[in-house]
Amino acid sequence: MSMYALLRSSRTPPTEEEIEESLAGNLCRCTGYRPIIDAFRVFAKTDNALYNDISSLSLQGGEFVCPSTGKPCSCGSKTPTRNKGSTTECNAFHEMHGPISHSETDGSLYTDKELIFPPELLLRKLVPLNLSGFNGLKWYRPITLLHLLELKARYPNAKLVVGNTEIGIEMRLKRIQYPVLVSVSHIPELNTLSVKDNGLEIGSSVKLSELLKVLKMVTKERNAYETSSCNALIEQIKWFAGTQVKNVASVGGNICTASPISDLNPLWMASRATFRIVDCKGHVRTTMADNFFVGYRKVNLAPGEILLSIFLPWTRPFEYVKEFKQAHRRDDDIAIVNAGMRVYFEEKGDTFIVSDASIVYGGVAPISLSLPKVSNYLIGKNWNRVLLMGALEVLEKEINIKDDAPGGMVEFRKSLTLSFFFKYFLWVSYQMDATDIPASDLSAIQSFRRPSIIGSQDYEIMKHGTAVGTPEIHLSSKLQVTGEAQYADDMAMPPNGLHSALVLSRKPSARILSIDGSEATSSPGFVGLFLAKDVPGGNIIGPAVADEELFASEFVTCVGQAIGVVVADTHENAKLAARKVHVEYEELPAILSIEDAIRSESFIPNTGRCLLKGDVELCFESGQCDKVIEGEVQVGGQEHFYLEPNSSLVWTMDGGNEVHMISSTQAPQKHQKYVAHVLNLPMSKVVCKTKRIGGGFGGKETRSAFLAAVASVPAYLLNRPVKITLDRDIDMMITGQRHSFIGKYKVGFRNDGKVLALDLDIYSNGGNSLDLSLGVLDRAMFHSDNVYEIPNMRVKGRVCFTNMPTNTAFRGFGGPQAMLIAENWIQRIATELRRCPEAIREINFQKEGSVLHYGQKLQNCTLTQLWNQLKLSCEFSRAQEEVDQFNSKNRWKKRGIAMVPTKFGISFTVKSMNQAGALVQVYTDGTVLVTHGGVEMGQGLHTKVAQVAASAFNISLSAVFISETSTDKVPNASPTAASASSDLYGAAVLDACEQIKARMEPIASKNNFNSFAELASACYSERIDLSAHGFYITPDIGYDWKTGKGDPFRYFTYGAAFSEVEIDTLSGDFHTRAANIFLDLGYSLNPAIDVGQIEGAFIQGLGWVALEELKWGDAAHKWIPSGCLYTCGPGTYKIPTMNDVPFKLSVSLLKGAPNEKAIHSSKAVGEPPFFLASAVFFAIKDAIKSARVDEGLTDWFPLDNPATPERIRMACSDQFTKPFASPNIRPKLSI
Repeated sequence: MSMYALLRSSRTPPTEEEIEESLAGNLCRCTGYRPIIDAFRVFAKTDNALYNDISSLSLQGGEFVCPSTGKPCSCGSKTPTRNKGSTTECNAFHEMHGPISHSETDGSLYTDKELIFPPELLLRKLVPLNLSGFNGLKWYRPITLLHLLELKARYPNAKLVVGNTEIGIEMRLKRIQYPVLVSVSHIPELNTLSVKDNGLEIGSSVKLSELLKVLKMVTKERNAYETSSCNALIEQIKWFAGTQVKNVASVGGNICTASPISDLNPLWMASRATFRIVDCKGHVRTTMADNFFVGYRKVNLAPGEILLSIFLPWTRPFEYVKEFKQAHRRDDDIAIVNAGMRVYFEEKGDTFIVSDASIVYGGVAPISLSLPKVSNYLIGKNWNRVLLMGALEVLEKEINIKDDAPGGMVEFRKSLTLSFFFKYFLWVSYQMDATDIPASDLSAIQSFRRPSIIGSQDYEIMKHGTAVGTPEIHLSSKLQVTGEAQYADDMAMPPNGLHSALVLSRKPSARILSIDGSEATSSPGFVGLFLAKDVPGGNIIGPAVADEELFASEFVTCVGQAIGVVVADTHENAKLAARKVHVEYEELPAILSIEDAIRSESFIPNTGRCLLKGDVELCFESGQCDKVIEGEVQVGGQEHFYLEPNSSLVWTMDGGNEVHMISSTQAPQKHQKYVAHVLNLPMSKVVCKTKRIGGGFGGKETRSAFLAAVASVPAYLLNRPVKITLDRDIDMMITGQRHSFIGKYKVGFRNDGKVLALDLDIYSNGGNSLDLSLGVLDRAMFHSDNVYEIPNMRVKGRVCFTNMPTNTAFRGFGGPQAMLIAENWIQRIATELRRCPEAIREINFQKEGSVLHYGQKLQNCTLTQLWNQLKLSCEFSRAQEEVDQFNSKNRWKKRGIAMVPTKFGISFTVKSMNQAGALVQVYTDGTVLVTHGGVEMGQGLHTKVAQVAASAFNISLSAVFISETSTDKVPNASPTAASASSDLYGAAVLDACEQIKARMEPIASKNNFNSFAELASACYSERIDLSAHGFYITPDIGYDWKTGKGDPFRYFTYGAAFSEVEIDTLSGDFHTRAANIFLDLGYSLNPAIDVGQIEGAFIQGLGWVALEELKWGDAAHKWIPSGCLYTCGPGTYKIPTMNDVPFKLSVSLLKGAPNEKAIHSSKAVGEPPFFLASAVFFAIKDAIKSARVDEGLTDWFPLDNPATPERIRMACSDQFTKPFASPNIRPKLSI
């Protein structure tokens, strides 16, 4: 939709930069973004030959050439074959795919089938509107200023709306009620943009995108010295928000919201802007922007006044305005600290003296804060280093951020104020052509311009049969990109259907004293409130151990625990009624972190584990180790952030005798089991179906099941369909995340870097129930060696009980956390020995035949082969030299590189889960219907399984169809998880196909059939059964924790990655310059889908190691209510965007390495690449190390994940951080 809007509004083909900018506001990290950019780059038309010469689109043999890449591709393989000499067909092709014309209002230039904004609506004469809404809400749309002023006189406290980007959030998420809303988007006087001799007049309703166009225009047309403030605004608006927001958000709305972190208000203030204000009587007054903001979200407007316009004066010669902003994420993010700064020089003799100055900061006070003391200090002085040092001293004293200030990060915010001024000083000096700026300091003011993303993929195609091994597109991709693919919430509600909303705990640990639903019963549309006492069957549930309550009955053990469910006629009415249920509590002590749990010995029962290899104590005491070091690693959690929130529609059939549901889940069988349990029904009477889900990553493996069970209670008792769909904030708050970990290590090693002993204690934050935490801990312990040969190991693990929502499965299932701990102590060893970390890694690599610390022997180990190929591909030595050279010349920008390996075990660690079933049915027309127990969640499982079936029957892929996953077709299916689904269900489908082929063989051998359809029809005539149930169990696996023996994994997927990053040491910002990934996937079933999985996993992993931070109300964040999740939406929780993709992203699959232990010699791909993003993390640490060396700091230093701007900046200790923090500060992390 974003791309379509860009194309329809562009008079000329958009540039690659415009395309990437238009897509930047879209969040979908699991795609890796790079394929989307590549696909849309076609519209930039950088190679016209691909469009002008239709014959160039096909090669000999009929291969299609992708216009995006210019390389052979399957994207056009479904188009009809054309004769080379057919002029008619070529013209028809041009008609189908010709360029789309631009038109403002006339729809006649578009093709007939295109749905465009109706021209008649654009041409329609505007009329005032007066509408009434729910709860007495009044909505007006005046079209004249006079009418607006009349409304303001009648409703002095009415809220004015343009784009609804702020008020919409306040009303929807903050639940603030505004009885009167007035849309001012059509008032001519408020939409003026007038270029005058002395400045720019900007109407308060002008959209930011319109302002941006005019600002760019005037910078080209006017003298450069006049537009310094314009350039500052252009840069700030660029990072303000995505194109979609800028197209509707207004200048006046941003000003009058008076946010203390507004990006633009500091610039209006610094730029001497004036605001024109009009009252109900039409009287106009003017005020300086500096005097407009009077308190937290309060402005100098009387109840009957409105902001009419903003006047931005042109800057004068030798007047310099500059913007600054630092956010959690580079783009589309609210600021942590921002600033607008201006100085004006007058020439006195041979020198320039500061005549006027304005320094304004945001994010340091309840308002955008002007600093008169700093400004006055600057006036009358020469612009030199003496001024700089003095100004920094005044600045440090004038800004006072309290330790308990909302938003936290106090030391970081204080240091940014100094860093920004230092940058400004250098920038102004550079503009003034100062000659005393050290060359290395120039890196502080070099502007960042992101290059276009370049991607490359290298793999071999090992075709098996008609479909296996070929890079086929995802079978439902066309439905998805057109928005036609259906998900659980798209299912139409039956006429008598109800919507549900949860009644949730607001305390982390408390006794429930009473539940009063009387107010809810009078709420509009209310139908019922259901509590623990209403559950027909069992209220105690749990995927591994039954230790959770469906509805809390006596105690609540976390904020967000379900106490009951309300059903009503609409989703909004259900939520409104749920909020009216009053619960009284007796608060109890709460445990809110792993450290709290360790101190209180709060562990989930029976979760202690231990793995032993060799004799750790003897090795430490015998003197074999030249050095022994100890340390602690904190590993942050991660929100799943699937695009589709949890959703289930539950209904009864046959008078309530059966229950059916459509659910967004990775485990339909768990939904079936939970619902049967809480309703006291046999599982045979409960059916769960899943067509597809919009992402899961483990988050919908178990936590989705209790939601279906919740909806089933009112559905069963009322005998009416009930839908439950969680809002994003509720989903994030109650469904759990990736486990945070603490790892405490003691490692002994020789002076050559060889590790001899590791003693490791790991603690995971399980939350308030067991869920899958023991399995996560198991895998973490199995992967605690990563790829390193350690003769003596002792790994102990515990699952901590905390008063937080239970944490759950997430891509990697504990493996990445343990491997990150391992790579931390590898880095520590390298620092101790003054060696390159990559050298330490190589010395300790496992190899063919290595026996792991749990007894499994490595077979077909391709680690060294992968590592060497990667090292050659990225030219590691040359890259190191270039980084060293860059760092020696740049003080405030630093680059770093890292290579990181991985080894990921494939299989469920619970033996019984390694089984799969499938149902294959051949029809007489030669088509095949496949049903299996796996769930399609975007990872391409159905596509791969269909390829297996197509190759088995030697038919085309288009003849195979997979409809849905259903518990009444394939029973007792394991969750789609552990990366093993293609192995399991592919093998089960192959088993079923082989059974059918065996039955068909006698018929096929007697006749020479022209097609599979003829064979199928002949078999039917001979009464041959053309349906088969396939089954597969993973052989030769199983680990016994009691005996400490066994092989938990069928095989391992190996990988390695190289990354190069560049950091801004003054702000903590970073970007990934390059990433090179190598993976051993055997003979890939579908290399195109596998490459997509690798890139998506890498970007999701990049979020975990560098961007995505969970903040809870704990001892580290006392400004957040106890036990509450602060980062419960995209406004506060930052996943990677398109602008976080490495500039160069290369993916290579190891060639000539078949895997005999999985179907068609392939390997699993879902989880193994995730950890490889840690190469970015360690490259960041490498860059920080260079910055610290410049300050004389050469010892090891801690860096926790995610490596946010705060952690990067504070680790780069310098004169701007030292007043506030020690060089080894460890910014607070919720674990």
